[in-house]
Amino acid sequence: MISLSPSLKSRLSTPLKIGSFEVKSRVLQSPLSGVTDLVFRRLVRRYAPDSMMYTEMVNATGLHYVKELPKIMEVDPNERPISIQLFDCRPDFLAEAAVMAVKEGADTVDINMGCPVNKITKNGGGSSLLRQPEVAEAIVRAVVKAVNVPVTVKTRIGWTDKEINILDFAKRMEDAGAQMITVHGRTRSQGYTGPAKWEWIGKVKEILSIPVIANGDMFSVEAAVKCLEQTGADGVMCSRGTLGYPFLVGEIDYFLKTGQEKTPPTPIQRLECAKEHLQALWEYKGDRGIRQARKHMTWYAKGFAGAAELRGHLSVIENLQQGLETIDRAIERLANSTGSQEVEELELVEV
Repeated sequence: MISLSPSLKSRLSTPLKIGSFEVKSRVLQSPLSGVTDLVFRRLVRRYAPDSMMYTEMVNATGLHYVKELPKIMEVDPNERPISIQLFDCRPDFLAEAAVMAVKEGADTVDINMGCPVNKITKNGGGSSLLRQPEVAEAIVRAVVKAVNVPVTVKTRIGWTDKEINILDFAKRMEDAGAQMITVHGRTRSQGYTGPAKWEWIGKVKEILSIPVIANGDMFSVEAAVKCLEQTGADGVMCSRGTLGYPFLVGEIDYFLKTGQEKTPPTPIQRLECAKEHLQALWEYKGDRGIRQARKHMTWYAKGFAGAAELRGHLSVIENLQQGLETIDRAIERLANSTGSQEVEELELVEV
């Protein structure tokens, strides 16, 4: 059984303060490229109404030249609290983009300094900024000067195991004006492999006065509580654990607030959620939404007998009706099954 220590319960009993902005939850939904669009955020928020949500990361250079907000930057006026995440290596472009983000409704502006993907790092963005702390510092100063909402940073512990510079880097970000930092406990070279090095998050917390959010390996309520106990972090950010499982942020938030575990959704309930997700993507993006839905649908199809076969069908759906009928057949089979079912083991999908 999971339990909250008295010290942790006391530490998390107040709102999370990001500068002058307060959030009534210590559990945040990570920005995920190709995932955390408005449709996905609405599902997560249903179970975690107080949690901070993040858009997919937005290219500041693209905003500068196109002068038009991309769909991934769109937020619902009612979805609060919400942060828009930006990436780039140009302080002036990021400052300009931050102003646009605030006009769109962002409660905070987050700067991505942790993405490990080559197409981002080769152009000087994401985790490559760990190797350019002076540029990273200039970015934060420029964005802080440009907007009147808190500016935050999401990063990793270093470029490689031999280049772990998060302590100096995090202090620079605080000194430049960042009001919160989220630390993914892996290096850029790790990608998403190997365990997250939570101990470095604890070291960051020891030297900063701004909130420190722990990220990496938050796949369960138990993991989140363990991380908070070990690191002293001010909150946790869920990433891959929410793929096909938009319930996770709410489950952790509920436990931290009440000390009680929520009953997890059944396979049928998860598939009903998948249907709703599919329908909403179609209504929001049309045929493109169906193509994007394929990966989401396969993430929902895990942990029950017949899931592997279902994933195969869902990965090639061509239209809304085909997808809905495929899921309905799976739900019917689960509803008609009796006795114990063999639960399939599935490795987490990396993004």
